[in-house]
Amino acid sequence: MIGEFNLYGIYIPWLLILGIISLVCTRLVSYTLARIGFYRFIWHSALFDFSLFILILGAFTFLLPGQIF
Repeated sequence: MIGEFNLYGIYIPWLLILGIISLVCTRLVSYTLARIGFYRFIWHSALFDFSLFILILGAFTFLLPGQIF
């Protein structure tokens, strides 16, 4: 996964783009879990959210090719 995304002459690292997408997905999943009351069973919600972010970022990194655009 090496490469950058060229946005009108500005090179953005591909991992930064995947990190932003993963953060948005993590917030959506976290909001959904909070609405159904899942966080009552979690000991440390911040650690759970961080690990959820790492899992989603790893999944995006593994599943998406290095340069889609």
